[in-house]
Amino acid sequence: MRAFISAFCLSACLPVAAQAQCGGDFSAFVAGLKAEAQRAGLSAAETNAFFKGVRQDGRVLKADRAQGVFRKTFVDFASAVISQNRLTTGAKMAQRYDAVFDRIERDYGVSRGVLLAFWALETDFGQVQGDFNTRDALVTLAHDCRRPDLFRPQVIAAAQLYQRGDFDPARTIGAWAGEVGQVQMLPADILRNGVDGDGDGHVNLKGSSADALMSGAKMISGMGWRRGEPWLQEITVPEQMDWAQTGLNHSLSTDQWARMGVRPRSGAFQGRQGAVLLPMGRKGPAFIAYPNFEVLFEWNKSFVYVTTAAYFATRLEGAPRLDPRAAEPGLGVEQMKALQKKLAARGHDVGPIDGILGEKTREAVQREQARLGLPADAWPTPALLAKL
Repeated sequence: MRAFISAFCLSACLPVAAQAQCGGDFSAFVAGLKAEAQRAGLSAAETNAFFKGVRQDGRVLKADRAQGVFRKTFVDFASAVISQNRLTTGAKMAQRYDAVFDRIERDYGVSRGVLLAFWALETDFGQVQGDFNTRDALVTLAHDCRRPDLFRPQVIAAAQLYQRGDFDPARTIGAWAGEVGQVQMLPADILRNGVDGDGDGHVNLKGSSADALMSGAKMISGMGWRRGEPWLQEITVPEQMDWAQTGLNHSLSTDQWARMGVRPRSGAFQGRQGAVLLPMGRKGPAFIAYPNFEVLFEWNKSFVYVTTAAYFATRLEGAPRLDPRAAEPGLGVEQMKALQKKLAARGHDVGPIDGILGEKTREAVQREQARLGLPADAWPTPALLAKL
């Protein structure tokens, strides 16, 4: 499920020589990886054993280029992945691993709802962990020249996990992008954040739920999670307000939001500072995103995925089902690509022209809406596309 790889490792992973090499003859490329693994501390015998039988996996490249699930709207995606069965199972897992979650909350300050949500969305509570050979997937992606600076260090990290007895290169399977285990972590993240939660002397994120949950909590904590603070809360917004103040790039005190007419849908505001989040514009669902919400983008870069996971986490901790309201119709994939091209032509950085409404595209949309005198709620509509 983590089709958008965390950028957390990009700068923090194991060091590589100036510019990661990629492409070219595959055998020569693997020879370069072997030399790098030995420089990282593996013996020649360990290196040869780790890379024995390595091959390119065409299915990995196909999956890497087909991430259309994140072109869904927030409501569509959330409706598809948050089922009553998952809510019921989440409650059962919270009870079954209550002692583990107590340790997590004590040691790392991460709320159980957040971990339960990622556990469910990543692998259906460990039931669907992927069927790609992890070593081959990582080597394939490192050889591919799209993101070698991310994946080459992961190959070396996997080799180091093998060296310490926590990775079987021939049998370890996981997601297409090299994530392993019940909460889907990359090898370098496991090296840095792996926790032996069940006390058996090994970090086994595939077979041990305690190891997986503790490791995931340590990683989230290291990303900057604020102990005991909220992350997302559903709100109601007035018919009219300064919509240009909304979005993740605008954070105000909850007192300021209250003066504009923003109200929690139930209860009181849970934090003192946050951003008003309108995933589908001013007429769709509305949330206040507290500082912990942005930490979750270190786990996954997809706006829709993170918003869904954060909302799911609140449901797992007792929040009511959201009010979907009546959002204005959005854009189809080709319309979104056309919009992104128009925004890029006007000098906005929207990232790849991929038909996905990510945060960069949202910010550009909001700026253009403000320029054109439209409600600047960052939700692109056919009317906006026509005006551009």
